[in-house]
Amino acid sequence: MSLELQAAQLLTSQGLDQLLKALRRGGCRTVGPTVRDGVIAYEDIDCLEDLPRGWTDEQSGGHYRLRRREDDALFGYAVGPHSWKPFLHPPRQRLWRTHRDGDTVRMQREAPDGQRLALIGVRACELKAIAIQDKVLLGGAYGDPHYRARRAGTFIIAVNCTVAGGTCFCASMGCGPNLTAGFDLGLTELGAAGPPAFVLQAGTPAGSQLLEEIPHRPATANEIAAARARVQHTAEHMGRQMPTEALPQLLLRNLEHPRWSEVAERCLACGNCTMVCPTCFCTTLEDSSDLTGRETSRTRRWDTCFTVDFAFVHGGSVRQSTRARYRQWMTHKLATWHQQFGTCGCVGCGRCITWCPVGIDITEEVSAMRTSEPT
Repeated sequence: MSLELQAAQLLTSQGLDQLLKALRRGGCRTVGPTVRDGVIAYEDIDCLEDLPRGWTDEQSGGHYRLRRREDDALFGYAVGPHSWKPFLHPPRQRLWRTHRDGDTVRMQREAPDGQRLALIGVRACELKAIAIQDKVLLGGAYGDPHYRARRAGTFIIAVNCTVAGGTCFCASMGCGPNLTAGFDLGLTELGAAGPPAFVLQAGTPAGSQLLEEIPHRPATANEIAAARARVQHTAEHMGRQMPTEALPQLLLRNLEHPRWSEVAERCLACGNCTMVCPTCFCTTLEDSSDLTGRETSRTRRWDTCFTVDFAFVHGGSVRQSTRARYRQWMTHKLATWHQQFGTCGCVGCGRCITWCPVGIDITEEVSAMRTSEPT
């Protein structure tokens, strides 16, 4: 987010609370970060007190802990296990159902959910992930009507990162930590004694219109400079770095590299990395019926390329080994995604590292492959 003197405003925590109330008055379901079960989770929130005031996180490979901060920052953490994907592309989505009455069978398609969503606290990497899912699920001739309905009514309040997580590498992916586009309102939390305050800019006409309903004032040059400095400090203190130079070419010419077997010895093929990933979109279909056989339905649910069944075709699975399945995930995410969608499938959020039970690090795997590439 380019903080310009003419456009930047100063918003107090009371103003942010009024902003949440204005969104709810406008018919939005407000979803944001809160503390639940020892993590920062995205859930329905009603007011400022639902936010994770004074909490931050410690993250490394296979490790996540919350701890108290020395201030009352509302957004003083990196990212938790949840992305915004479940709200736009739900884990389970019924597509249609049928009812049989005698010899008559009636089919009813599931109507898309058009409820307006307001997403609070979206980070730069997550905005990039939403943009990627937009391309995947809305692009081409067969867009997903359920995703389209949710996405069309979404209002986004984004937040510049002022804390780098131990597994973050968004800076090396060009996906953060600073906001650039895709938000209606963008906030940068100022670190100071007293109640939280934010340098704010509108990113869309809808954001500017909502801003008129809440108290704010022009930000001073010192406040803007302080906001810029906090984001720059975050960019310089990433927990990880991805070596991205000619990365697709590196992976595609090393499909038989011994590193795939080495990582497969540790990988549990549990699919955690795909479940927490904000860009993975793979699904499967399930058909079910009631005990009488009169009611049937078809449901789409998330799936993962780490299961044997995901790659099952006539005659068996085409990727029977963990080695093959890990290679499929990583090469798709970092290489063939470019061919398919014109962009990388990774935004550098670090979730796949943090929430891997055995701490497999995608940045470490790329670095090891690059330094040990057979000649």
